[in-house]
Amino acid sequence: MATTASKLSNVQEELLKIYSTDIPDKDLLKLKRILADFFAKDLTDSANKFWKEKNLTDADMDNWLNEEN
Repeated sequence: MATTASKLSNVQEELLKIYSTDIPDKDLLKLKRILADFFAKDLTDSANKFWKEKNLTDADMDNWLNEEN
């Protein structure tokens, strides 16, 4: 059975280099929160940029949320 080796992303490679030793669970939780906050902010910024570029309104979002499909 052949398996495909998956390539690590650049983020995974950096994190492996930086955190090649065990850290306490409380610090790991802090790190997870920092990363989650980073990606959430990046996504929010991108969504806001799209929203402004398309001149969307709250009414547009309400319509999307209430569509059948």
